[in-house]
Amino acid sequence: MRKAQLVNHGYYHIYNRGVDKREVFSGSADYKRFLLSLFLMNDEVDGLMIRWRNFFASHPNSSPQEFLRLNLSERKELVNVIAYCCNPNHYHFVLRQLRERGIERFMQRVATGYTMYYNEKYHRTGALFQGRFKSSPIKSEGSLLRMSIYVSCNSEIHRLSQAESYPWCSFRQHIGKAKDDFINDKDFRSQFRNVAEFKEYAKENIIDFQTRKQDADIFFE
Repeated sequence: MRKAQLVNHGYYHIYNRGVDKREVFSGSADYKRFLLSLFLMNDEVDGLMIRWRNFFASHPNSSPQEFLRLNLSERKELVNVIAYCCNPNHYHFVLRQLRERGIERFMQRVATGYTMYYNEKYHRTGALFQGRFKSSPIKSEGSLLRMSIYVSCNSEIHRLSQAESYPWCSFRQHIGKAKDDFINDKDFRSQFRNVAEFKEYAKENIIDFQTRKQDADIFFE
């Protein structure tokens, strides 16, 4: 049971890992499939991933963005995805809920759809993730900035890869080096005068997070 209901317009740190800490992303195709679900499953309209597969089969040169333009008169997103990072055996998000039970509905779709994809691809059965996603409310603007760095730079905090060169996190989007259509980070980025200031803030917090791994309220291992 979740401790408290997730409220509309609230910001949350959302995270989970593989069963028995197992790997849940085994190659670049898996990361890409997971990130595609963040884009296509974030709408009041359900079943867009299946419709996309059918559409792509007959329009192999089309993009998910073009598919949505042709299939939705208006996007009605369940959440804002502020920041994310996918590491080999776990993921982190910062999400803002937009609609009733939006985070719950969104994460259930993402987890169920990706588990079906992964199990079919790798000839396995059963749960892939460790139960339902975990959530922690973000209660202040300062906490939102700090948690967004923790999430988007998680690969660097774990000394897996520098965030600026890691393709499976939102940090490159935040500094203008990539474009993720499912990210809505305008309010977050507007707190910094320029990219240099943001990168300096990120660097300071990465070092602090790396030296404070005993902080159970922030770190998910």
